[in-house]
Amino acid sequence: MPVFQESCAQQIQAQTVIIIHPGSQNLRMGRASDLNPITMLNAIARKRKLPNGIAYRDVFLPSLAVKTKELTQTMEESRLVVSHTLQSCLQSDGRRRYATPPQQIAAFNRRSNPEIYSSSTDEWIKNTDRDIIIGDDILNLSPDDNYNIHFPYRRGELNVHAGLGGSLKSVLADLKTIWEYVLKEKMNIPLRDLKHYRAVLIIPDIYNRHYLKELTTLILCEMNFGGCFFLQDHVAATFGAGLGYACVVDVGDQKTSVSCVEDGISHRNTRVRMDYGGGDITQTFFWLLQKCAFPYKACDPSNKLDALLLEQLKKDFCHVDLNICGSQEKTFCVKKPNALTEKYTLQVGDECLVAPLSLFQPELFKVTGVHNVHIQKRYIGDPEDPHDENYLRETSRRGMKENLEQTLEMQEEMAPAININDREEEVIVDNVDSAPITLSNRDLDAPRDFIVGPQQLLGLDHAILQSIDRCPTEDLKRKMYSCVLVVGSAMKFQGIGRWLHNRISLQIPYMYRAEQLDIITQPKDMDPGMTAWKGAAILSCLESAQELWIGRQEWERHGVRLLRERVPFMW
Repeated sequence: MPVFQESCAQQIQAQTVIIIHPGSQNLRMGRASDLNPITMLNAIARKRKLPNGIAYRDVFLPSLAVKTKELTQTMEESRLVVSHTLQSCLQSDGRRRYATPPQQIAAFNRRSNPEIYSSSTDEWIKNTDRDIIIGDDILNLSPDDNYNIHFPYRRGELNVHAGLGGSLKSVLADLKTIWEYVLKEKMNIPLRDLKHYRAVLIIPDIYNRHYLKELTTLILCEMNFGGCFFLQDHVAATFGAGLGYACVVDVGDQKTSVSCVEDGISHRNTRVRMDYGGGDITQTFFWLLQKCAFPYKACDPSNKLDALLLEQLKKDFCHVDLNICGSQEKTFCVKKPNALTEKYTLQVGDECLVAPLSLFQPELFKVTGVHNVHIQKRYIGDPEDPHDENYLRETSRRGMKENLEQTLEMQEEMAPAININDREEEVIVDNVDSAPITLSNRDLDAPRDFIVGPQQLLGLDHAILQSIDRCPTEDLKRKMYSCVLVVGSAMKFQGIGRWLHNRISLQIPYMYRAEQLDIITQPKDMDPGMTAWKGAAILSCLESAQELWIGRQEWERHGVRLLRERVPFMW
């Protein structure tokens, strides 16, 4: 095994590069040379030291909001909007769609009783002496066991919160434990050999600089990797799809993000992230099923096995195929350890289309509470990096002011009788230079907020259109309107690409309609959830990536300044 050398010019061996892509639900991790990464639940269970200690468990699905009268009315109005839109659509043969009334479907489901089978062969984990359980094994933990369950990522960002185990230090400790478990148990890499390996960490397109600083220390100083660098998920996705440019739409389990990427650069002002994703679609689908008298009445989304069941029902039942009309009869089984297996038969109608289309009618996501919209905020600075973008911005302004003052002095020498208005203009320049940074000061670098609807929610099609509208040039806008790349594991519904195509086509500004819109939902026939991981694996082995690597010694010597100089995005 080759020992890591400080020279960045040497060819990086794909077998010694580890690609890490952590998500809100799953972790994807493997060597750059692997065909597919190891995929497992991105969670850790820690045994409580005292039987009656403080209990804390992150939920597998987003928590349901309290159903007030106003909330129920808003969601019902939104459901009717989508239902009426579907009824106005045509099938592929030109006939109008039809829908079975929900009351008729509910009447059938109320009469449906489960078939009882013998007990499941599945059992809860018996050996619960372990202090830590990681990944998919958590699913087999008995609810009565004294374990706290933590997901290090929520809503596409580190899960820092005020509860037990929610400090940044605790979250980083969880990540270290999970990653070392995968390296040692799944990839058979001794931890003492990590100095011979390098790590590429895929980060959110809208990133927190303080978190990246701590993650660098974790990878290089605590885990002792030989080197590392960061790559934004949207940029990695374009490499994985083999595209030079695209408007990237990433729909994950708990977040949906959009940005415009060209030649490996994600344009900052085009980035937006919404706090909803596949888990919210699942909860919306469950709400729709309940309106149709879902026969499995004991279903509880806060229970991890019921949450997984609902996720599977969403994957099996939901689609956006306009040719499927009326009620469809479906079956599913409820299997739990040490319990009888129950088989249910139910009818479903347009609920299977309404749930995925909630991405375009996000008021339906109010079933899981408030959902914020995030943009890449301006950097507030770091005391370890005195020459950051704030310093450069202020020095450039100071230089402009000094040049202007010199020009005014020359004018005074040439024309002593300068009028008072010129001096007033000089005062105005001073005021602008010392004023806080605001849009009113015409600071073109300041990020603009995305415009949300009256319900303070941003639908997917509007997010894409506004993201493209924030591109700096007309030529780039034309490129983005011609190529939209959909990645992530939470938008894999049959026919949703065509629906997205139609929604955007109807709203493209007239001057850009000459471009042919291409919606890519399955790049290179691979799982869209793997696209970013595959792209990072490809990029890490390119010769042009050699100057991106950061080693432990130089990190300890120079600190966060290295990130500003090395990361392949504007720090």
